[in-house]
Amino acid sequence: MTGLVHRFRSLPLRSRLALLVAVAVAAAVAAVSVAAWLLTRTQLNDELNTSLKNTRAPEQVVRNALVDCIDNPVPREGSATFAYTQVVLHDGSRCVSQYDLPVRVKAVDVGVANGSLEYALHDSVTSTGQPVRVHTTYTTVGGNRVAVSVSRPLDEISTSLNRLALLLAGLAGVGVLGAGAAGLWVARAGLKPVDRLTEAVEHVARTEDLAVRIPADGDDEIARLSRSFNSMTAALASSRDRQARLIADAGHELRTPLTSLRTNIELLARSERTGRAIPPADRLALMASVKAQMAELAALIGDLQELSRPDAAQSGPLTVVPLHEIAETAVKRVRLRGPELVFAADLDPWYVRAEPAGVERALVNVMDNAVKFSPAGGTVDVRLKDGELTVRDHGPGIPADELPHVFERFWRSPSARALPGSGLGLSIVARTVQQAGGEIRLEPAEGGGTVAVIRLPGAGEPPPERV
Repeated sequence: MTGLVHRFRSLPLRSRLALLVAVAVAAAVAAVSVAAWLLTRTQLNDELNTSLKNTRAPEQVVRNALVDCIDNPVPREGSATFAYTQVVLHDGSRCVSQYDLPVRVKAVDVGVANGSLEYALHDSVTSTGQPVRVHTTYTTVGGNRVAVSVSRPLDEISTSLNRLALLLAGLAGVGVLGAGAAGLWVARAGLKPVDRLTEAVEHVARTEDLAVRIPADGDDEIARLSRSFNSMTAALASSRDRQARLIADAGHELRTPLTSLRTNIELLARSERTGRAIPPADRLALMASVKAQMAELAALIGDLQELSRPDAAQSGPLTVVPLHEIAETAVKRVRLRGPELVFAADLDPWYVRAEPAGVERALVNVMDNAVKFSPAGGTVDVRLKDGELTVRDHGPGIPADELPHVFERFWRSPSARALPGSGLGLSIVARTVQQAGGEIRLEPAEGGGTVAVIRLPGAGEPPPERV
């Protein structure tokens, strides 16, 4: 059995479909044929029984049989075979006319002769072994009760049934062959879309051409599979384009600090090689520039690593955290980077479901931008009201035509290109906020400056910690 299953699974899909269709049709035809044969047999038997019940032996035939009372006669040539008549006595003996064949007497026939049964209907055989159907009733002859059996050969039924069985078998064979051919044709026609999909997948695997699209007409499973394949290839193409653009942008951003760093290191190396010392003030400025460029490279690489990780790996487990406390911590950290600025914080309690470290990093990035663009002695306003966190600076602001690009990777406004940064901070912020189910936007503030608006959905307060 296991070998048959293995061989079946090794067949091509269209062959399996054709075989399954043929087997299903064969089973259906066999069931219908058997049912038809059984119903026909039952109907013929009922008609034979009815015919026997309606047949009465003439009284003269009964009297002749009693007068002759031959137990085992030899019928003359040409004697009738449509029905056989015999008389059964109460002791089980039989009387048969010379034109009939004797039929084996059974107990039910004797019961009719004795008066214990009204009639009997059963199968029996003649003395020559011919199967017959027997109907036995009683009658009175000369004041004595005798049983009269009228028999008809079963050959007239079996012959018809055999012919019907042969006819049904032939029709079943033709039906199975036709079903196999039809199943193969249906399998080929139905699997054409699958063939197209297979060819497309093989083409993509061979050429890495993600521009391939499969026609998807209708709403059946094949059309849905084709649309899913088209969506997958479109997503892969988009992902590959973003990856290529990220690599190109990263290379462009890395080139500037690397070039500057190499130039400064070459100056230091030339000074050591030629023995001409660099003035102490210039050497200190050079070393400070090297350190700043190394810090810029480290920050850029860290941002790239942050963006390269998938969403599931980038975020830790989401828990209910106090956004107001995280914002307060972020304000304390950023205040150290802009000691000449004034931070005005007004934070109402608000709990969100997020990853604490990611949210804090996002808020620090937003506040760093506010510090970067704030004038000396300026004020950074941080407010948290009804789940909406706003960070406002009083700097020059962002032109309206540049606002749609602020969350793009490596995008930096012309006014910010002279300032330190990689152009990835706000991209990371947008990603973190979206993972927490929130949204972020930048818009011009009234009276000048820019305001960053972050809205995160609220969550229930966490349970009190056990002491």
